[in-house]
Amino acid sequence: MAERPLVDPDRSAPAWRTCLDIEGQDAARCPDTVNAGLFDVIAGAPRRVLELGCAAGAFGAALKARYPGATVTGIEAGHAAAAAGLAHGEFDTLIAADILEHLVNPWETLVRVKPFLAPDAQVVASIPNVRNAILIAALAVNGRWQYRERGLLDVTHLRFFTLEEIRRMLEETGYRYEHHVVNLSPPLADVYRRNANREKVTLELGRLTISDLSPAELAELCAEQFFVRARPA
Repeated sequence: MAERPLVDPDRSAPAWRTCLDIEGQDAARCPDTVNAGLFDVIAGAPRRVLELGCAAGAFGAALKARYPGATVTGIEAGHAAAAAGLAHGEFDTLIAADILEHLVNPWETLVRVKPFLAPDAQVVASIPNVRNAILIAALAVNGRWQYRERGLLDVTHLRFFTLEEIRRMLEETGYRYEHHVVNLSPPLADVYRRNANREKVTLELGRLTISDLSPAELAELCAEQFFVRARPA
């Protein structure tokens, strides 16, 4: 059965006015949230955790509440001196929650933190999905790529990834992809659940039709972001 998922409504808030003034930004523009889906891809009980982009530490606090034996070291704002005093091989877990897409060079960041990870450390990241059906429809049908204050087109995003390019980034920076979990885009969640067990699916998004989708392709098109786990290669 063909499905007609919702298309992102037109909101005209000028996100560049409120989200790109890093120095003058108020605290309300820097939400300190807990992306609970990341816990679904953490393997075992972490002990020494390095968190990239820790904001005010909400995720680290939640992680320590869940794993009382863990200690969390957070790096925020990418200052060059942030890694001072860290020992090589010190951390068994690296958390990169909604941060890599905000960096000019996330590849270099992954390379630079690797020496501080134990050989069997886990890297847990949440990364937005640019191969999202709503984005595709807005771009291909309506010519829209409108930046927002939040979401897939957060105006502070500098890099955009598909699942394949996430795997490529990890491979090129010295990591081995291990596992991922799909975080469904809310407007597409019902579309996915109704079709997840079908061998082939056709999606209709206004004037755009995508045919013969496999279950894996359907999952990626309906994903808001991916929760990914990797290990040092």
